[in-house]
Amino acid sequence: MNSFENLARWRAQLFDKILAITLALGLLAAAPSLYLLGDNFQEVLALDGISLSWVAALLLAKRISFRVRVIQFLAMNIAFGCGLMITVGASSQVYLLAGPIMATLLLSTRMALLTTAIGSAAVFIICYSGIGAVKLQGIAQGGMGYAVLITITYGLLATGMTLSCSFLLKRLADAFVELHATANSLQQGKLELYEVNAELSLAAAALSGLSDMVVIARIVDRPDADQPIIYVNDAFERRTGYSRAEVMGGSWRMLLGPNSDSVELARIGAAINRGVAVSSELEYYTKSGAAYWIEFELKPFADAGGIQTHWVGIAHDITERKKSETHIHNLAFYDVLTGLPNRRLLMERLEARLAKANAGIGALMFIDLDNFKVVNDVRGHATGDDLLTDAAARLCRLVGPHDTVARLGGDEFVVLLATLGHDEQQATATALALAETIRHAVAEGFAIDGHGYQSSASIGITLMGVRTNTVQDLLSEADTAMYHAKAGGRNRVALFETTMRAEMACRLTLQEDLAAALHNGELGMHLQLQVNAEGKPVGAELLMRWRRADGSSVPPDLFIPVAEENGLIVTLGQFALRHACAAWHCLNDAGHRLPLSVNVSPTQFRHPDFIDQVKTLLHDTATPADQLIFEVTEGLFVDSHDSVIGRMHELAALGIRMSIDDFGTGYSSLAYLKRMPLFELKIDRSFIADTATDDGSKHHGNANGRAIVQSIIAMAGHLGLQVVAEGVETAAQARFLAANGAPAMQGYLFARPLPLEQVLAHLEQTQRSTRLDDVLAVGTNDNAVANALA
Repeated sequence: MNSFENLARWRAQLFDKILAITLALGLLAAAPSLYLLGDNFQEVLALDGISLSWVAALLLAKRISFRVRVIQFLAMNIAFGCGLMITVGASSQVYLLAGPIMATLLLSTRMALLTTAIGSAAVFIICYSGIGAVKLQGIAQGGMGYAVLITITYGLLATGMTLSCSFLLKRLADAFVELHATANSLQQGKLELYEVNAELSLAAAALSGLSDMVVIARIVDRPDADQPIIYVNDAFERRTGYSRAEVMGGSWRMLLGPNSDSVELARIGAAINRGVAVSSELEYYTKSGAAYWIEFELKPFADAGGIQTHWVGIAHDITERKKSETHIHNLAFYDVLTGLPNRRLLMERLEARLAKANAGIGALMFIDLDNFKVVNDVRGHATGDDLLTDAAARLCRLVGPHDTVARLGGDEFVVLLATLGHDEQQATATALALAETIRHAVAEGFAIDGHGYQSSASIGITLMGVRTNTVQDLLSEADTAMYHAKAGGRNRVALFETTMRAEMACRLTLQEDLAAALHNGELGMHLQLQVNAEGKPVGAELLMRWRRADGSSVPPDLFIPVAEENGLIVTLGQFALRHACAAWHCLNDAGHRLPLSVNVSPTQFRHPDFIDQVKTLLHDTATPADQLIFEVTEGLFVDSHDSVIGRMHELAALGIRMSIDDFGTGYSSLAYLKRMPLFELKIDRSFIADTATDDGSKHHGNANGRAIVQSIIAMAGHLGLQVVAEGVETAAQARFLAANGAPAMQGYLFARPLPLEQVLAHLEQTQRSTRLDDVLAVGTNDNAVANALA
């Protein structure tokens, strides 16, 4: 609604009030007026009646337009005033003054001036005609001068009152304008305030409903002062366990805990003191003490004057992300099974250690668990994993807090001794002492699921800070020393020496050449005949030989251990079995049905597919199973006796005959012999060598050696086992064996290992039967004995 509408409305309301007041006052004044007027009461009564009726009609005539009603009222006022001037006297012209005032208030200044003019004309006519009398001092009534004077007086008075009312009305209109403007401004402000309140309510609801945590704190502009919290949202309450009431006025420091990064906290505090925004990742703690990680951004907010008043922090929970990062980090830098540092982390720590100047002398140990593969293959990976975990725990207990125990894979561990001082001799002694402690700790054995497992460790050591080395050099040196310890019989400690590198280079070359030799046909099988008490061949053992393309030979005791280490022994074992079957058929076709003995390594024997491979070979070659004798060493029975014995029974069920090679030199318990499906025992050559030696006509020997051989022969007889004495090289040894039960004999005294073609030729030439007594009667000359047997 504008100011004009407000003024019109005000005039309409005012007019109704004026009509009502006029009517009420007219009625109240009628009786006294009649009493005071005397004889003129009838004219006045009529005049009052007409005027009051007119006013009453205008009061009730609401449907007539406002302007028409006002003009009617002004006309009534002029008529009433003129009537009073005529009936009562000129003093009643005061009623005519109400007309201009009413016109000004109710219509306009122009209408007020018109009303003034009409009133002035009426006063002039009344005064000039003498109808109404106004007494003026010194002026005669009636006439032109008299009328003009009265009219001017009335006109000036009416005009002054009109202009005054007009001014007041103008001020009222302006006030309406200002009031309207103020009202509009207030309304606009109210709307804006409502919108702001609505926005604030929406913002508060949004902040409260955010999944991210929101904290608002009041800025306290003092160094290191706490910034009191004035708001937290629902997410903050849910994640921290604190209610709003508990944190209001408090500090965010209540969320810190023992593992909160002090360096990061100092950086955040410095940013707060400078009044600059800061972001961070930090570990916080709930009310119950549970740790969690948040990523947050803290910003200062300023008022209209640019003064910073509040801190607003927005944070979201990154605990799961941190867990994932930790898991990924552990996968990248730690062994999954043992939790130890892996090769990557070990390399980084080695690099860092080598980069330190004046760090003194350190040491690197390469540790390999001996015979671990046996446990892992026979008892399963779960048992093997438990053994590795226990071994890792033992190693960690033996080293210092600044040292590193790492697992490279399989059964290989590395120990990094960061510093052992600056004296090389003392550092070497310390490293060797710790290595011996580790070796003894591993040799104590492991208890897993109620079973005991024995193990040992081959340990190689190299020193850091003595020579200029790279990380790869150090690992290679420690690895080389470890293999040197393993080659020396296992369960040993070896300190790296420069000569070892050449040995390992030769060993590596031998590994590569051996694989190529098998592919190039450089490997072959020779047969060494075995004879009985009558000197007749009763069998033969197949022995692998390696002749290079250049004609040089590689001894079996050199390349067989290499094959054992790199796993090629399984392939070589299959090669030997195929050649044994082929050789038996060749001998049988030539009329020499001799059982053939083949060495089976522990690794080949424990191979999961070994039994099936034997079945397939026997089927494909049609070789009688009872014509094959599998020779195994006592090392096969170091662990898992039941599993080994069970597999031996499976082979025996096929018809394969089993023999224990090098009997008496291993670790098997004699109690297991009665459980094994054995066919024969082979007495080790070391015991045969001690039985007798030739010295002219005298025969000497080692009493203990003779006793052992006699005991083995006697025990075998009681168990119903055949006996083969290997390594028989002298006639004295042959005579001793003949005198003590005459077991089958094998050795250079009777035949050397020869290719199959030469063995066949030799057998063709030996058609006559030669008794052992005839051989021994030749004398003490070994060549003569050999010639006699030939």
